Amino acid sequence: MAELIELPILQPATSSSEHTSNNSLLDEGRRPAWLKVKAPGGENYAMLKGMMRSKKLHTVCEEARCPNISECWSAGTATFMILGDTCTRSCGFCAVKTGRPLMLDTQEPQRVAEAVHSMNLRHTVITSVNRDELADGGSIVFSETIHAVRTMNPGVTIEVLIPDFKGKKENLQRIFDARPDILNHNTETVPRLYRRVRPQAKYHWTLSVLEESKKQGLRTKTGIMLGLGETHEELVQVMKDLRSVGTDILTLGQYLQPTKLHLPVERFVHPQEFAEYKHIGEDMGFDLVESGPLVRSSYHAERHV
Repeated sequence: MAELIELPILQPATSSSEHTSNNSLLDEGRRPAWLKVKAPGGENYAMLKGMMRSKKLHTVCEEARCPNISECWSAGTATFMILGDTCTRSCGFCAVKTGRPLMLDTQEPQRVAEAVHSMNLRHTVITSVNRDELADGGSIVFSETIHAVRTMNPGVTIEVLIPDFKGKKENLQRIFDARPDILNHNTETVPRLYRRVRPQAKYHWTLSVLEESKKQGLRTKTGIMLGLGETHEELVQVMKDLRSVGTDILTLGQYLQPTKLHLPVERFVHPQEFAEYKHIGEDMGFDLVESGPLVRSSYHAERHV
């Protein structure tokens, strides 16, 4: 039987939400049983890790400490993170390191394409750090990566999880013109919490990215973390906003604090509540709603095309 791991919740906080049934677990610094996951391991996991290092590639699976890394890597899938491993933003929830990034690697698109080929993938996900110090925000390398993957891997479907590029249309247009099969840009949380959770982002930038990509004929997707202090009413309103701009796919998952330096978990959301939000989203007209404690943006991504 695979080992189960339970990472500690650091800096527990008192929830202001009406849903307080799991506060005792927070007080004790423990996670509920539904958040225990398998420790990474297995032949495919080791092979993938070795391949990523040999090609000097990064994955969001590792950098963001995704709880599904064992399941996804053992199945031979991964989400490539381009433009380096250092982000220019300092989001309160994210485990990716913040700082001054290194120079762009112009060979990275080709190495990603080679990795997709070696893994014989039918569907791949490409994301990136924010590169706000660049005039193009990294959009040129992003576009080149999509083209390189398609050239070497005819028939592969591609999902991109992109930054907001500060809403700059010319940078976003490069991504749109590359025609990914799914355009994903995460909302992350409700507008009231943006200053604390995403201090360098703006809610209206997120909506405009999703709205414009939909207008240009792309299948659109976004994700929201629960347990940061949002209310039921706020979350439902954001879901309505997302549907108003035509968003096709919604992912909802539990926020987990990666280190003691990051935002604390305000509450654990019960799986039953996630199921209720799934029904609400489906009733609103989303094509697909993935909703559960361990759901992340790229979880079961191959099903979303």
